[in-house]
Amino acid sequence: MEYGTPQRTPRIVVIGGGTGLSVMLRGLKEKPVDITAIVTVADDGGSSGILRNEMQMPPPGDIRSVLTALADVEPLLSLILQYRFQVGTGLAGHSLGNLILAALTDITGDFVTAVQEMNRVFAVRGRVLPASNQAIVLKAIMEDGTLVVGESKIPKADGRIKRVFIEPANVTPLAEAVQAIRDADAILCGPGSLYTSLLPNLLVPGIVDEIVKSKAVKLFICNVMTQPGETDDYSVSDHLDAIYDHLQQHLFDYVIVNNGEIPPQVQARYAEKGAKAVHLDLDEVTKRGYRVIADRLVLFRTYLRHDAEKLSDHIYQLVESWMLRKK
Repeated sequence: MEYGTPQRTPRIVVIGGGTGLSVMLRGLKEKPVDITAIVTVADDGGSSGILRNEMQMPPPGDIRSVLTALADVEPLLSLILQYRFQVGTGLAGHSLGNLILAALTDITGDFVTAVQEMNRVFAVRGRVLPASNQAIVLKAIMEDGTLVVGESKIPKADGRIKRVFIEPANVTPLAEAVQAIRDADAILCGPGSLYTSLLPNLLVPGIVDEIVKSKAVKLFICNVMTQPGETDDYSVSDHLDAIYDHLQQHLFDYVIVNNGEIPPQVQARYAEKGAKAVHLDLDEVTKRGYRVIADRLVLFRTYLRHDAEKLSDHIYQLVESWMLRKK
């Protein structure tokens, strides 16, 4: 193996949505990398769902969270973007960042242009792109045969998910997102909700084909905890099997997982909500052809979160060595 540093800035594409992705990006943006985040447009709950329905626009919530994570602005401005109104007829429940994206969509006439303007105005380190310029409806078939319609309703359906799919099935991927994948040195999926944040992106036609064709190193960052109503009792290999079953493609070279102990009192708190630590079944994961990077990758403050700095160190070192081997 060669040592040194790549001669150019590594281009990293990150695919997903939600809180987990935003936490990781706060660490990754401190590395000398060029980040493109491709974010789900399947959200239909809360503020995003209201704006999606009333303004006939893709949902802004996950885009806003990722923009905020990558923005190079004062902490107060980040708080303002994430601020959610608690009172006010028609205003309660909306986040200010969502409303700004809705306003920019109305002004520019186009959601992608609005996101690009937010990238510029808030000095985003990298780019944030929706997976498509169209809103997507996420549907799930549960193991008992029940059909559940809507991303926000799926985890509340009180059953085990068999399969998710998107409508329209022939949605057009954003050309800039496809090009970013083609240009990437590394492609990361996760962390985030398996069925409602990761798979909606990967089910957009053309996205997986480009990932498979890419010579980039491909990483799956597994969640630390299971998600009630979505990945109950899932091990690491269960997450990977769900992705394979949906896409019929072996996407990843590496899996990054937490193997650090979670304090019993923290586990007890999560157990009350039906969540527990994702079990690393190492033999099963390696048997499927994935290479595993395991480390203590959790921090606990109010909630369990990935240690963004340590996770980013692993990602950067892996991408560096991959690029040097390709030289």
